[in-house]
Amino acid sequence: MKVLHFFKTYWPDSFGGVERTIHAIAQSTARHGIETEVLSLSRTPEEATQRLDGHLARKASLDFELASTGFSRDVFRKFKALSGKADLIHYHFPWPLMDVVHFQSGHRKPTVVTYHSDIVKQRLILPFYRPLMMRFLGDVDAIVATSPNYLESSPVLRAFRAKSKVIPIGIDEDAYPAPTEADNDWCRSTVAEPFVLFVGVLRYYKGLDILIQAADQVRCKIVIAGSGPIERQLKLQAKTLRRNNVIFLGEIAEPRKMALLRNCLGFVFPSNQRSEAYGLSLVEAAMCGKPMISCEIGTGTSYVNEADKTGLIVPPSDPDRLAEAINRFVDSPVETANWGRAARDRYVRLFTADRMGKSYAELYYQLDSRQR
Repeated sequence: MKVLHFFKTYWPDSFGGVERTIHAIAQSTARHGIETEVLSLSRTPEEATQRLDGHLARKASLDFELASTGFSRDVFRKFKALSGKADLIHYHFPWPLMDVVHFQSGHRKPTVVTYHSDIVKQRLILPFYRPLMMRFLGDVDAIVATSPNYLESSPVLRAFRAKSKVIPIGIDEDAYPAPTEADNDWCRSTVAEPFVLFVGVLRYYKGLDILIQAADQVRCKIVIAGSGPIERQLKLQAKTLRRNNVIFLGEIAEPRKMALLRNCLGFVFPSNQRSEAYGLSLVEAAMCGKPMISCEIGTGTSYVNEADKTGLIVPPSDPDRLAEAINRFVDSPVETANWGRAARDRYVRLFTADRMGKSYAELYYQLDSRQR
């Protein structure tokens, strides 16, 4: 069975959460007889088709971007050609141009949409886009929410509950490198004291400014690994507030990331806006058997991190409560270890790539047989 995934960005141009999810779906469904192609936009489409871990990544020319939306004339032609050869189309929402391409192509193939997030940051354009969005979501055959929490809390998804199902995003443990002794030595020399860890892109909705505010009440080091649009702003905040226990590591290689995950007290994920729809970094922490701290924002973060079972959930944008939760990791090693074991068990039960791939393959074949 041939499946075409369609999203605005994909590897090797971009390595965000949606791209990582598409890659994981492609790999995990291959074990069930699914052949994947991915169509996305690129500023260098001349480096067109690439084979990535067993599937094809194809590119259409990116003309310009507006409000985080890529636009392309070339993509209409390429989508029509590729969708004609596919048995099923798998869309990844949101991307308004995708909706237009869907209707313009006139294809009659079965369709799945993975609904990654409500439109949050660009809400000023939502009234103009909403009619097209609702028509598009009404036209597709199935909608996948990545957590029951998001299905319940999204006003858009509530309108399409009858054709929605939940398939959590899963990751493959075998795809992660084991840290070497040199990686562990680097970790111990870089952060000699006990520490909690954040890993991710430094974006406005990650709540890292709140974490820095909380740092003066925290009795351990706070390690922030990653780079992003607000990196300079966060470093300036930490310097101005004299938060000397906050360590910025920037981009790090995967083996070193795994060393940090293995050696930290726990994982801190202070995202405070609904733009954080799931939190793959939380799944990585759970995979490593680490207790987690996250904020209650009504999204999948509170599905991955189950309150008082795999860690702690605190109100968003509350530095006092966040510091209190981190200090509990410091002061309660037995309780913290229990949460870590529970997090690992939850990963094995709910968040493996194998489980995700099996669920998507079953949905694909169900829709394909219904079409026939």
